[in-house]
Amino acid sequence: MEEVQWAILCTVVAVGGVGLYWILYVVGAAEQRGKRAVELGGGSLSRNEVADNYKQYSTFFQKPKEIEKTDNVPKLVDTFYNLVTDIYEWGWGQSFHFSPAVPGKSHKEETRLHEERVADLLRIKAGDRLLDAGCGVGGPMRAIAAHSRANIVGITINDYQVERARSHNKKAGLDSLCEVVCGNFLQMPFEDESFDGVYSIEATCHAPQLEEVYAEIYRVLKPGQRYVTYEWVTTPKFNPDNAEHVEIIHGIEHGDALPGLRNYEQVVDIAKSVGFDVLEERDLALPPAHPWWSRLKMGRFAYYRNHLVIALLSFLGIAPQGVVDVHEMLFKTADFLARGGEMGIFTPMHLMICQKPHSNPKTM
Repeated sequence: MEEVQWAILCTVVAVGGVGLYWILYVVGAAEQRGKRAVELGGGSLSRNEVADNYKQYSTFFQKPKEIEKTDNVPKLVDTFYNLVTDIYEWGWGQSFHFSPAVPGKSHKEETRLHEERVADLLRIKAGDRLLDAGCGVGGPMRAIAAHSRANIVGITINDYQVERARSHNKKAGLDSLCEVVCGNFLQMPFEDESFDGVYSIEATCHAPQLEEVYAEIYRVLKPGQRYVTYEWVTTPKFNPDNAEHVEIIHGIEHGDALPGLRNYEQVVDIAKSVGFDVLEERDLALPPAHPWWSRLKMGRFAYYRNHLVIALLSFLGIAPQGVVDVHEMLFKTADFLARGGEMGIFTPMHLMICQKPHSNPKTM
């Protein structure tokens, strides 16, 4: 009898061990296999800093539209990406953005098509010099470089993302085309009129003053060339007097380090105010596009699974304290994003194609 019990125990332990390995190293890995669960951390933060930095971040963005000291926003956005970059890579992939669902295509293929659209809209050619304003760990940069053979410079405020992007660029064999610098896109370290095209993918929403980042992009872009952006905005369906609408938008702002979402008309007006000609603007989430938020809804099981994994790793001392809180915040934010998409009050892909005039209206 004891031998049977011992055999059962050994079997349970063996199966549990295999299951844990599968969750941590296989099922739980990112689409691009950029991170494993056991490698989750706090970016450039030390293990002991994660929990305190999360509390500071969460408090600061509690009421985004009431932020008074906007000078602190870049620092807290940097903190946000220290907190979430590993989780994003592990649970989402190397491209930190959404894409319209395409029947018959995988999430990876949908993402690539959404990124290659940017290159096509910029009308670039091999050898052109492009700027990725807010490049993250460089997923879009690599897709666009591979598609166009253009030379791309990415800028991100987070030095940990610079490290990750450079590593991915080298592994992909694209480090000769892709360069990454650490800096604030509100004050970029580039010469005037030094780029043949600029793009930003769901990045400028972090700017406390959109005018500042658009003005910087305008400055570094050559005359006659294009700037293409996918913006996070509220849509015509958003009603500021609707309590549920307001709750959803505030949830998105708090969980994504946004100092107040703009509406779809504001981004166009701001682009024009800094000198751009706006050639086209439209919401790529509208029909006939398929729901971009379907990936969030289909991934609910993965979120629960991942949360259990992170809680276990934190309990075992493998993941730093505070990572569980960060993942819980992202889980709640995913629900707000999906609700915003379903109700049609929010879009993360309002396309705007801008052109810098050949003659600068600011100097005339």
